[in-house]
Amino acid sequence: MIDRISPTVRPAQKPAGWQKWRDLLFLHWPVPTAVLRPLVPKSLELDLHEGVAYVGVVPFKMEGVRTRWLPSPLAFTFLELNVRTYVYRENQPGVYFFSLDAASSLAVWAARQFWGLPYFRANMQLKPTGDSFLYESNRYGSNAHHRVKYRLGPPLGPSEPGTLEFFFLERYLLFVERQRQLYLGQVHHQPYPAQTAEVLELDSGLFESVGLPTESSRPPIAHFASGVDVEIFDLRRVCPSPK
Repeated sequence: MIDRISPTVRPAQKPAGWQKWRDLLFLHWPVPTAVLRPLVPKSLELDLHEGVAYVGVVPFKMEGVRTRWLPSPLAFTFLELNVRTYVYRENQPGVYFFSLDAASSLAVWAARQFWGLPYFRANMQLKPTGDSFLYESNRYGSNAHHRVKYRLGPPLGPSEPGTLEFFFLERYLLFVERQRQLYLGQVHHQPYPAQTAEVLELDSGLFESVGLPTESSRPPIAHFASGVDVEIFDLRRVCPSPK
């Protein structure tokens, strides 16, 4: 049985770094498991909600990003966007990233060098437009673009275990495959202050860029969170990936 509560508990160790995640828009589409399965390492199982697999696109802002050896005044801020799905190993549920875009060359280099994450440099902006927000990302040298205009809806409060919101938002573990080895990372933060969101406009080439079918013409399931302060913990090797 998948344990969805233990990962929410803070590890008893010193963080490797700190970040502030702000203005997070969570967009999710159901995807057939037969399409998704070949894109995920064999050492991981697809994590389903009521028998359905999902792929998420999450644009947001990173603030106060620093490692434990970097003083607070030198922390930096940039926009980020990730394409992800949900997996588990044994009883541990987590996130598997297909791609991550960031408006920071240093962040891209560091994440690739030290975490083995598939980061890419992109030109990005987030701006208010009346009662809505516009988030745009264009990856350099690629058609992996994303443009979404959205409006915030009513607050939902912290997500309850067993709900779709908890399944999407309350993820504290991530899996990374590096040189045929599987690694596990963990973060810790307070539960997201979730609220609904309404997508007004959407144009994206992110699914195609990671080998997925074009996003459904059906509007995505959308949620928003104003932000959380996050502790980041070191990766640890889990097991070799099957050949």
